[in-house]
Amino acid sequence: MIPQLQLKVTPKQIAANAILQLSSMELQDVINTELDENPALDLDDVQVCPLCGNPLPGRICLTCFGSGKGPGAHTYQEDAPLEGSNLLQRDDDDDEFDPIVRAEAEQTLAEYLSWNVRVMLPQRLHTIAEYLIGNLNDAGYLDVPLTDAARATNVTLAEAEEVLKIIQSIEPFGLGARDTRECLLIQIERLTELGEEVPPHARAIVDEHFRDLGEHKFSDIAHALRITRDEVQAAWDYIKDNLNPYPANAFAAGPDGVSIGGRQATLRPDVLIVRNDQDAFEVDVIESRRFQLKVNPVYRKLVGELQAARSAGAAAPAMSDQERQHIREYVTRAKFFIDNINQRRQTMSRITEVIVECQEEFLRHGVQSLRALTRAEVGERIGMHESTVSRATAGKFVMLPSGQVVAFSMFFTASLGTKDVIKNIIEAEDRSHPYSDQEIVEKLREDHGIILARRTVAKYREELQILPARLRKRV
Repeated sequence: MIPQLQLKVTPKQIAANAILQLSSMELQDVINTELDENPALDLDDVQVCPLCGNPLPGRICLTCFGSGKGPGAHTYQEDAPLEGSNLLQRDDDDDEFDPIVRAEAEQTLAEYLSWNVRVMLPQRLHTIAEYLIGNLNDAGYLDVPLTDAARATNVTLAEAEEVLKIIQSIEPFGLGARDTRECLLIQIERLTELGEEVPPHARAIVDEHFRDLGEHKFSDIAHALRITRDEVQAAWDYIKDNLNPYPANAFAAGPDGVSIGGRQATLRPDVLIVRNDQDAFEVDVIESRRFQLKVNPVYRKLVGELQAARSAGAAAPAMSDQERQHIREYVTRAKFFIDNINQRRQTMSRITEVIVECQEEFLRHGVQSLRALTRAEVGERIGMHESTVSRATAGKFVMLPSGQVVAFSMFFTASLGTKDVIKNIIEAEDRSHPYSDQEIVEKLREDHGIILARRTVAKYREELQILPARLRKRV
């Protein structure tokens, strides 16, 4: 009989795989349970920022303010000459700051915006960003002229405009507008980019006839734009039902994160991909800052005494066999648990670094540059099995340099670039009934999870030198 080789999986490997496949929230629950059950396991007593790892004096990190940058990041002082900025004018209360629940801590709108823009902007523009955010009024509008803001923070007007556009790109849309007209135009632009069907004349009506719209002079608007009164009425109904002239009111924060417009608007990222000052990408596994685990000092000392006595052949410290067994068992369990947590962090970091290397064009230029990538390829590059990559990335999220939070699966689901997907959709169509650009938008969303605006699809189709539907039709 030919002997068969069997691959034995150790209990440590089983436990490590179980830890690896947990989501961030599930890991938090497992850590809390282990802390409750194992007296030899402790959280580090030093309160640190869960992003940059520096000492945390209160609820807000004064080193990175949520940017995730380590030593050398700009430190904001309470007496800094930033008029209107109230981000740091908070009392340092005595509330405990638990690093495990940092991401669930209640945020003000200013804190939420600041955290997002700091990921999306180079460090040199953080000061102007804080200044603008601090000068948003209760409705979410910018109350200070942009020229004054640029002068106060020693940046150019063009740089101030760049930062303001970043603020205006963050939900709830309309924040940072100078007036109601601009607020609504921002929302129309963002909703159009997201592929929502906006009435064709809504933008022109708001942009060119805002006062007449407010006075319900629908006939005058229709005459000026050479459209019907019903089309003006349809645009008005859409604006009234879907746009918000007070965008800050759409923001709410609670124990489960940030809620915008009644829905969960931000996902808790497990990993950050940030662009450094050298224009290179860096990977930061956030949980490595959230969970500072260690062996309890008392237990560490006791197990050290037991080991020293055994090595020296001396009498063990005065304790019962049951007590010695208790110490050894729980210290071993604590070390075992900490090793598995550290292995999880290292695995997630290595996988993300390979993804960054493979998908750099996507990170720089957007979804149209997403390349074909499989979990097997990532595993091969780092010497891991495909199943390990799957466990490490399932149910986990990455914050991109743009500030967008996406699932890890996004890097793998598109086997082709977006343009290639569009090309394949058109090649497979029935030429007697070719797909319109809007139908392609819907197929991209439903079949491939790719969200594009109709005009973006039209642009990609033209770049592929493919005719519009009416010219592709065959009788």
